Amino acid sequence: MKFYKHLICTLFAIVLFNTQAFAKKTITQAPDFKYPDYAYEFVGRDKFEGFNRKMFVFNQKLNKYALKPIHIVWASVMPKYGMDRIQSAYTNIEYPKRLASTLLQRDFKAAGHETLRFLTNTTLGLGGLYDPADKWFNLEPLKEDVAQGLAKCKIKQGPYLVLPFINSTSPRSLLGSLIECPLDASMYIGSPITAMVKAGLLVNRTSYAQPVIKMVESNFADPYDIAKKLWGLERYIKDNNYDRKNILDNALKECKELVKANETKKALNVGDEKETKSNNLIVDDAIKGYAWFDEEKNNIDLTDNQLIADIELKNFNPQCPITDAMRTALFDTQGLKNDSIWSELSIWNRTFAKKIKTADVNIDTNKDNYKFNYILQKDKNAPVVIIYPSIGEGITSHHSIVFAKMFYDLGYSAIIFGSHFHWEFLKSMPDGFVPGIPSTDIAYLREITKKAIEKLEDKYECKLGKKTVMGTSFGAFATLFLADMESRENTLNISNFISINPPVELLYAVNVIDKNNDLWKENPIDIKKRVALSASKIIQLVEKKNETKKEDFTLDMLPFSEDEARLITCFVLRQKLSDIIFTLENTKTSKRTDIYDKINNIGYLDYINNYVKNDNLETLEEINAKTSLYSLKDYLINNRNYKIYHTLDDYLVNQTQLKDLRQFAGANLVLFDKGSHLGYLYRDEFKKQLIKDVTGN
Repeated sequence: MKFYKHLICTLFAIVLFNTQAFAKKTITQAPDFKYPDYAYEFVGRDKFEGFNRKMFVFNQKLNKYALKPIHIVWASVMPKYGMDRIQSAYTNIEYPKRLASTLLQRDFKAAGHETLRFLTNTTLGLGGLYDPADKWFNLEPLKEDVAQGLAKCKIKQGPYLVLPFINSTSPRSLLGSLIECPLDASMYIGSPITAMVKAGLLVNRTSYAQPVIKMVESNFADPYDIAKKLWGLERYIKDNNYDRKNILDNALKECKELVKANETKKALNVGDEKETKSNNLIVDDAIKGYAWFDEEKNNIDLTDNQLIADIELKNFNPQCPITDAMRTALFDTQGLKNDSIWSELSIWNRTFAKKIKTADVNIDTNKDNYKFNYILQKDKNAPVVIIYPSIGEGITSHHSIVFAKMFYDLGYSAIIFGSHFHWEFLKSMPDGFVPGIPSTDIAYLREITKKAIEKLEDKYECKLGKKTVMGTSFGAFATLFLADMESRENTLNISNFISINPPVELLYAVNVIDKNNDLWKENPIDIKKRVALSASKIIQLVEKKNETKKEDFTLDMLPFSEDEARLITCFVLRQKLSDIIFTLENTKTSKRTDIYDKINNIGYLDYINNYVKNDNLETLEEINAKTSLYSLKDYLINNRNYKIYHTLDDYLVNQTQLKDLRQFAGANLVLFDKGSHLGYLYRDEFKKQLIKDVTGN
């Protein structure tokens, strides 16, 4: 105990010294990059990156070999209900630190709110085991800590730090944690029983971090960088109270008013001409200056009646294409429930995602094996759906799992691959492979698919039944190129190809993405605030969905402006590009690196110019000829073993491209009137059509 107190005092002195020292230093000017460096924006310069990365690797190993096994045992002996009740009680007894935070912020309304919650939950909630304050009296919980109060007191954050057992922190956050220590009532009680209770509380509380750790480590090429970004973003949201409920409520109200106003304008046939053309402007500007585009031919007119939707999405309430494209990720997911800590950890959990198994195959003996996921029916000879996800998605892609469950429930087995534009795919490929040219990419993807099928058939001594390949977005693009290859040389014996929102011309889509990325420069001053507010809304929506019963969760629209939707989309797409470049450059994750100085100056078109161009493909015109569905014209016209789903308002294609696609594919192209890019995947109209096209029923 004396050692513990001595350690606390020593750390306290160090933190105070460092905090004062950092407060006196002038702020270094942000680096001038082509695209925002969000790590710098939210945590500043990483002065101790070399040390931090080593500590991060140490913590990863500590978690893998020590902490996670403890959490698995805990979740396996403690039922989900018990874990949630313990966590609720622990949150309740943390009231003193939240009160101290609100008082430091001089937010007396929030202090009263927290006091009422504490009294209500302590009495009516049986010591905090339940939360009647929120459920009965609409006193929603606040996520306060002392570090927020210190931020309001103008104490500088200091440099980003990774310490043993602590993946992300700063001097200010450490100081806040130390101040919270005497506010913990259990510190003043010493007994073996108390120690056991505190140990149980600690294990239960820390287990709630495992899903985030798993997500960071499995989905990103550089877990350290994404952990730093997410911590800095979370800290900024908390320090500015952007996680308060009023942020989401006000945003939803504003969006409803805006949609209502736009509907009124439409009814009156009036409005600002610039506003009505805003969705076209992004695409028009993107194509200027490139020889392969006929500007007159590709002039977009969304009022053109030559293209008519095959299926109408009723009560969709469209906002703008880039916002609508985000709907799938935030709407109901067909009852696929895997959102609790217990679901992630317990060995007794049998949710669908837990039933999925992982296997691997090898392409190059000098490279990592490529992992894929699968789930087979009891009858191993059942038909199978093979799933290729969107750009940059791995084998744990949420959409892929949803599709796998949809068809598994219909008697199909499922094999799930990652995108061929994903760092794990890249790490399993031979030296010199650069993703971007379909003829090369799909040849390797085809080989991996072939080996995966053979491995499963050998392992289970079966012959997989009728095979359907299904892809979304970039995966849909890959699906059609695979279909063309298979039409000329049948090696996989695939019966059906399903392509959902494929780009028609890859370079066209790349230009649209880069153009959207460039929009941040129009208002760079408050980029941190806009990103933080957008992220906060997403977090609150996801929490609201997870806390609400499936049948009670409804959302008519998303609480994002067009600008916010672009920021979110571009953040995600740039992260996927970052992972590829990080891997191509063979960057070490355990050492200090300046790779992000390079990455933050590279867009998708820059990637093509810097990495994809070679002696055989010297011009963008040649690359475009190899990376568009126009190169598959003969296959699309002469075959009928495929189906393409698209929308009239997908922002990654234009009307001329859709007209040409209609001419090539005929009835094999199904057009929805709205839904943008993948924003309609969980709609009943789409699911019914998809199931009909796959199963024939």
